Amino acid sequence: MEVNAMPASLPMLILGIALTLAACEAKPQETAKLDRPVLVQSVAFEPRAPERTFVATIRPRVESDLGFRVPGKVARRLVTVGDMVKVGQPLAVLDATDLRLQREQAEAELKAASAAFQQAEAELQRIVTLRRQGWSTTATFDRQTAVTEEARGRLTRAERALLLAENALSYATLVADIEGVVTATQIEPGQVVSTDKVAIRITRLSEKEAVIAVPEAQIAAVRTGVASLSLWSNPDKHYQVTLREFSPSADPATRTYLARFSIPAADEPVQFGMTATVTIGETAAAEVVRLPLSSLHNQGGGPAVWVIGADGRPVLRPVTVAAYQSRDVLITQGLRDGDHVVILGAQKLDPGQRIRIVEALQF
Repeated sequence: MEVNAMPASLPMLILGIALTLAACEAKPQETAKLDRPVLVQSVAFEPRAPERTFVATIRPRVESDLGFRVPGKVARRLVTVGDMVKVGQPLAVLDATDLRLQREQAEAELKAASAAFQQAEAELQRIVTLRRQGWSTTATFDRQTAVTEEARGRLTRAERALLLAENALSYATLVADIEGVVTATQIEPGQVVSTDKVAIRITRLSEKEAVIAVPEAQIAAVRTGVASLSLWSNPDKHYQVTLREFSPSADPATRTYLARFSIPAADEPVQFGMTATVTIGETAAAEVVRLPLSSLHNQGGGPAVWVIGADGRPVLRPVTVAAYQSRDVLITQGLRDGDHVVILGAQKLDPGQRIRIVEALQF
């Protein structure tokens, strides 16, 4: 059987058809350039240092721990916790039997010393008279003079001993030295107390203060700041307080420093032992704009940020940086309240480029 051979011009024909089809195929359309997505933050100036709060306890400024000045056995306790006392009011009494005996002994010694002095002085006067008449020697006069001076000294010691005995007897009654309220009693009738024993604690009501514990990092802010106080029981009312005392050394256990604030306008609701909040703010706080570090853009001409203009396009604006923090940057100049700043995607922007805001943060 005879097979017909393929014409030699067939491959050339197929190639020509392919070229024709390729020439007739339409050109691909150019894809439109997409808008750059960015994250934008609306900025506002705020104090550079935020207010700091500390937990405080209301304490009295003056708190007296009273104790007996002589040892003895407690006979009576005349006050209890919560009693109001005045200056000179008796608080407790010791058994004064031994103290009275000591006073009587001192009185007897004083009488004996007084009699001995009077006798020695009379004898001296007689010797002086005899000496003028030539019947007494100088040695006798000197000896009697010494005896008289010794008797005078014994009389003086007896007078002082009687005074001490009377004082000791008066110390058997413990009296209040300030006007206030009794906040603690540590003695009971029948108890034997010593002079170093705290018997009764009195707190003065006229002056109240707030006590806080300050960490080392906040010492400067507490010393120079403006403070206010609010009670946990009434947080809506605020009291102005002033720093009265700052501890020069840290507590060995907590490593904090005690600060005491006076409360000049403390009223009846401010009670001892209450818990409060002390808020510390700067006296003249510098205002800054706080932005993430990712918002800065620097091409060698200094720090700048991208600000969204009125036409919705980014504009590079130079700024003045006050400080760099771990995550934020503090800006003092170059921005205004209400400006919209690109905080994410700033490194990929060009002036006038079309953008698409993904999310707006309001502060």
